[in-house]
Amino acid sequence: MLLEGSCHCGSIKFRFDSETPYPYQACYCSICRKTAGGGGYAINLGGSYESLQIEGQENLRVYNAKLYDRGDPDEVEASPAQRNFCGLCGSFLWLYDPRWPELVHLFASAVDTPLPKPPEHVRLMLNYAAPWCEIPSGEGEKHFPEYPEESLEEWHRRHGLLE
Repeated sequence: MLLEGSCHCGSIKFRFDSETPYPYQACYCSICRKTAGGGGYAINLGGSYESLQIEGQENLRVYNAKLYDRGDPDEVEASPAQRNFCGLCGSFLWLYDPRWPELVHLFASAVDTPLPKPPEHVRLMLNYAAPWCEIPSGEGEKHFPEYPEESLEEWHRRHGLLE
C-alpha cells in the first residue's frame, strides 16, 4: 500500500510502500512517549526503506535517543536507531535503524493517507508506561511488558492482512 505523510508545517512530505499498514501497535516506552507525544505512546508502521521518498529533506533532523534504562546510569549510551523529525516544527516522522537497513518505521501520526482500522491492538513496553497513561483493556487488546515476539509482518499475516 502506498502511504503518504508530512510534518505539521508541511515543509517535509514523504511517501513509502508498506505491506504492514495497520496501526495496531502502541509503544509506551519513555522514548516514544516523550518524543512523539500523543496519549503517552507512539504507533509505528513498517515499510520499505528503499521505497521511502522525501521532499524537503534539508529540513530533516535526526535524534538518537539516550538509553537511560540500560545498565550504568553514569554511562548512558545512544541508540543506533535514528528518529527523524522536522527541524522546523518538531514533528516526529519515522525511525530508521541501521541494524535493519531494509525497514523504516513511520509514526502513524505523520501519515496523511487514511489507514485501515486494525482488528486488534497491541500495547507494548508497558513496564515503562507513565503512571498517568490509561491502558485500554478488554476484547481486542493485548498487553506486553516489553516487546512481543510477533513481528509486524507476522501479526499482519496472522490476521490475513498482508498485502
